[in-house]
Amino acid sequence: MSKERKIEVKPVVNESGIEIQPLYTAADVEATGGWDMIGEPGDYPFTRGIHKLMYREKPWTMRQYAGFGNPIDTNKRFHYLIANGQTGLNVAFDLPTQIGLDSDDPMAEGEVGRVGMAIDSLRDFEVAFEGIDLDKITVSLTVNGSAAILIAMYLAMAEKRGYDVRRLRGTCQNDILKEFIGRGTWIFPVEPSVRLVGDTIEYCAKEAPKYTPVSVCGYHIRESGANPAQEIAYAFCIAKAYADEVLKRGLDIDEFAGRLSYNFNIFGSIWEQVAKFRAARGLWAKIMKDDYGTKDPRSQWMRMIAGGGGGGLTYEQPEVNIVRGAYYALISALAGTQTMALCSYDEAYTIPTEYSARISLRTMQLLIEEMGLTDTVDPLGGSWYVETLTNQMRSKMVEIMSEVDAQGGIVRLVSEGIVQAKVSAQAYRMQQDIESGSFRKVGVNCYRMEEDEKKVEFHPYKDEDAEIQIDSLNAVRASRDQAKVETALARVAADAAAGVNVMPALVEAVKAYCTVGEITKRLVAVYGRYREPVRF
Repeated sequence: MSKERKIEVKPVVNESGIEIQPLYTAADVEATGGWDMIGEPGDYPFTRGIHKLMYREKPWTMRQYAGFGNPIDTNKRFHYLIANGQTGLNVAFDLPTQIGLDSDDPMAEGEVGRVGMAIDSLRDFEVAFEGIDLDKITVSLTVNGSAAILIAMYLAMAEKRGYDVRRLRGTCQNDILKEFIGRGTWIFPVEPSVRLVGDTIEYCAKEAPKYTPVSVCGYHIRESGANPAQEIAYAFCIAKAYADEVLKRGLDIDEFAGRLSYNFNIFGSIWEQVAKFRAARGLWAKIMKDDYGTKDPRSQWMRMIAGGGGGGLTYEQPEVNIVRGAYYALISALAGTQTMALCSYDEAYTIPTEYSARISLRTMQLLIEEMGLTDTVDPLGGSWYVETLTNQMRSKMVEIMSEVDAQGGIVRLVSEGIVQAKVSAQAYRMQQDIESGSFRKVGVNCYRMEEDEKKVEFHPYKDEDAEIQIDSLNAVRASRDQAKVETALARVAADAAAGVNVMPALVEAVKAYCTVGEITKRLVAVYGRYREPVRF
């Protein structure tokens, strides 16, 4: 009599810590929470999508990240992308702009225009967006520490060009808490930084109600070492902190919650990423309805941009990143994003070329035109595996958010460097796993090329770009009304010291062609500068 052979199955655990079973049935869905949080597309809790027809009605916005050198060069790239079918702009700024330095500041030397467009005054915005119809092409400003100043510049530029600011659409990243966790382009201490975010939300709710002043970025938290469940949970804790700041000012939740948005990461397991976003949509809707008492369904929408995942790209065998990018776009579409900003294959080591940016753009267009990704809503809905994983991911997110609340809230944990230390330790462990080969990375620790790697092309840094920018800055300073400049800067400092909303003063200042560096110095004189806590 033959004995039945016992098959040993190696455990598989995803990055969020959930063990993946070899087979799923309807019983697994029931055991993890059932079907109650699925619903229908366009209806609460929006797990299957925030619109009834989703991409059958309108495909996702394609918004490639772009910006380098000076506004003249960046304007040319914007027009190139739009001519090739891009439907939104996602603006990169250089490091001096991000941390509130003018291009002629000694600390800016060597960095002007290096990793993004240099912006010093309203004049630069006027040049960068020349010839671009802001009613047809929405613009996302990827900036944080100096975000309030650049929002003021964008609104002032649009108003000067004759647009109705109350109807103007667009987005600013403006998520300073994630900067303390993940990127480091902060300027002011945590508390006044959060207050500035609140100022922008309050101001836009009253003056530019269709503009999105904050895009909460789980993306960079994930890039810094957080797992997918933490990415969402920390982002939601941050969004709640901003909402709480604005509610203290007397606004109703439905006056501004519908204009909050999210920027999320995409690299990793297809199934974990799709489940992450489906779970997050339902959880955010529940938080907004149960915890904040929203009445407007749009206040319960988790609107997001997704498609980037720079942490998943590799310097080694960079052409393989084209394939990775295609899967990122697939995940983003299957997960129900509103906007894609797909990483280009050379983004792991340089500013993307026109050629690589076009490949990413064509990848997104290919999904729409050839692959059937816009044919039906939530095509993975109803899969026993996906629904089980969605339930499990939601439970993980709730658990992490509860831990944050129990420890005093996200603002306290960021102020004391606790979250930073946690995700940094995780990033270190992940790097160890990559180097040991226990976490498989194609082209890095497996399927490597023994011969010399292909030489890669780096975006050139040109000193003359910085010289052009500084000459332009000096011309602005020479032509403006200095009395108006001094009056406007004095008001910025006075309003900051008085604790009132500084956005009206910032709008007045940028209209007087005060510079980013001049305004920042006045705010630093009131708020001080952030000193990063170091934990071991």
